[in-house]
Amino acid sequence: MKIFIKNMVCNRCIAAVENIFRNAEVETTNVLLGEVETEAEVSSEKMQIIEKELLDTGFERIMDSAHQTVEKIKNLIIIKISDLDIPEDFLLSEFLSSKLHKDYSALSKTFSQNENITLEQFFILQKIEKVKELLLYNEFNLTEIAGKIGYKSVQHLSSQFRNITGFTPTEFKKLKEHHRKALDNL
Repeated sequence: MKIFIKNMVCNRCIAAVENIFRNAEVETTNVLLGEVETEAEVSSEKMQIIEKELLDTGFERIMDSAHQTVEKIKNLIIIKISDLDIPEDFLLSEFLSSKLHKDYSALSKTFSQNENITLEQFFILQKIEKVKELLLYNEFNLTEIAGKIGYKSVQHLSSQFRNITGFTPTEFKKLKEHHRKALDNL
């Protein structure tokens, strides 16, 4: 049985969801971002327990296919950005279409209708959050970050960063409070 879950964005989320199913004594065969596969059908009593625990932990079971598609899109984007290997000529449309085997315009429309933001805006917000993280870790300079996140130039990255945050990357690093957003709240 496949169960789709909203707000799973990292390996800690996977571990938390695995724990919820283990505590409910439901055997899983596979747990991925946004998706749990169980060995057998889950009884309605156990599903109620799981759904309550998911909600208490910040997750939510997704019942309809549109929301399942949106979660798959979000997870693919988050994983792609976290890999730090986005080429300069990366096309979000081709990437998502090939991964989900669906027409990009249909994916984009479904996403926008359910999230009140375009796919491209979501992708940019995710990239900016990753840039914030990398700036705070001081692991890479701005040129390296731009290359890893798929920006053609530092100027393009800086311009987009300023449009989203109101700060240049340098100004952001100097702030005492770094206003980062949880990935599942974007």
